[in-house]
Amino acid sequence: MQTPNPIRYDNVAILLHWLVALVIVGNFALGVYMHELQLTPWKLKLYSWHKWAGVSVFLLAALRIAWRATHRPPALPDSMPEWQKAVAHGGHHLLYMLMFAVPVTGWLMSSALGVQTVYFGVLPIPDLLGKNKELGETLKVVHEVVNFTMAAVVLGHALAALKHHYKDHDGILSRMAPWIR
Repeated sequence: MQTPNPIRYDNVAILLHWLVALVIVGNFALGVYMHELQLTPWKLKLYSWHKWAGVSVFLLAALRIAWRATHRPPALPDSMPEWQKAVAHGGHHLLYMLMFAVPVTGWLMSSALGVQTVYFGVLPIPDLLGKNKELGETLKVVHEVVNFTMAAVVLGHALAALKHHYKDHDGILSRMAPWIR
């Protein structure tokens, strides 16, 4: 049974957090790397991996939200100013929205460019749009902007956690990383 006001996130929430973070950071790095490569079989393989990771982020984000809806997170410290609490909550909501927006914009782009995603080379994901090269090129820009927005928000999230750990010493980081004291 879950405690009414836990002092840290539960193990499932911690696992999902770090797994999603790892996939997002890795997939962002992969996207930046492969973007400028010449068209080769290697680049096509990387695009497949990138798309598989994007679908995985989407699925893991859905699982995170379901878990979060049924498991109370720890309260923010009373010592934290209200404006920081508002920024923290807003930042978390923005991260959750971006965890869906990034893969969905990639899915839309891929559909419009006429390149179906086949998850792990086995499960075809239906296209959301018909083939439309002009729309696909527009969605490519949208996908890139949403990705760099996600990178900025993730960086801000990480920097805020480090600030709370090293400057404020308020235990915020150890709630999601209990191995850090």
